[in-house]
This record gives sequence, structure tokens and C-alpha cells, in this order.
Amino acid sequence: MNIAPALRIEPLTEPRMPDFAAVVNPNHREKHCWCLSHRLSAQEIRDRGGESRYEAMCSLSREKIAPGVIAYLDGEPVGWCSIAPRAQIPRLQNSKLIRPVDEVAVWSIICMVVRAGYRRRGVNRQMVLGALDYAKSLGAPAVEAYPVDPEGRMDLTMAFVGTRKMFEEAGFEVVGVSDALASRLPRLIMRKML
Repeated sequence: MNIAPALRIEPLTEPRMPDFAAVVNPNHREKHCWCLSHRLSAQEIRDRGGESRYEAMCSLSREKIAPGVIAYLDGEPVGWCSIAPRAQIPRLQNSKLIRPVDEVAVWSIICMVVRAGYRRRGVNRQMVLGALDYAKSLGAPAVEAYPVDPEGRMDLTMAFVGTRKMFEEAGFEVVGVSDALASRLPRLIMRKML
């Protein structure tokens, strides 16, 4: 059953942090991913959140540009898409493996997560469209993603990068191939001009 048309996509603001946690880290495990490693160094995480990575992410959710969007189904948070200007994602900006293809000030989608029970129902595709709308509303000229092109099902541990097919369905085109790998597959550089 495709639930995507019923989804509501909202930027991650501080009041929505419990919803973000419900998607990416429902047990609030401190060592579990909080979608910070591409954005903040270990010292910046400590500076912003003390001993709490959750609090460090809260600090990002208070900034003018939200660190991503959350998908809701009937008020229930079901997905997360990390999107921001590439220039605000230091690990990506400084990457030797996923280099810029030109001087366009792109925004980048670096992670997507859908809660168990809601996967394979169109959530990711709708989140991408919502992320595009959010970026466009803030003046982004283009959005990039760095997915893989698997022959079959994607290894779930690396599914956060997305697939070529999913991004093509949202209007993205391949503009390059990076030197980065996910599940031993090359990560493509895909872009949608806004």
C-alpha cells in the first residue's frame, strides 16, 4: 500500500526534536546515530550538547536553516531526510571522495531514514519531494544526492544513501560518479535543478 500521498513533510525545528528521535533513535542511545557526523566535529558536538548528542542536534534545529525534514503520517513521525546547503556540511564539503562537480551552491541530501513498518510504501520518494520544496523555499538553486544503483534490494545498513531509481523518480539526473562507495557500490552524484 502506497501511503506517500497522505504524508506531511515539515522542517526539523526544536519542538519537533522528539519526533526526529522517534525516527532515528527511539531509545535515545547516546552512541547511536543522531545524524551529526557529517555536520559537526566531536568537539563541536561537545560544545553544543555537552555529553548529549541529542542536545547537539537540538542546537542545529534552532538554526535558521533546519538540518532536514520529517515525514508525518496522521501526525505520527515516520521518516527523516537530512538536507542542507553543502557548504554547511563540513564533512561533505571537505570530502576527497564526493567532490563538487561545479560551482553551483547546491544543497545536499545526505541521509534518509524510514521507520520500520512504513518502509516500501513510498515514504522516501515523498520525503525527497518535500525536501526539494523546503530547499526551494529558502532559495536553493539545486539539490544533490549521492545514492547507489543496486541491481536488487539495497543492504539496509547502507540504505540511508538512497537509490538511483528513487532519485530519478523525483526528477534528479546523474551528473557524475564519486569515488565513495556504499555497500561496495559507487555513489553517484545526482542533481535536480530548482
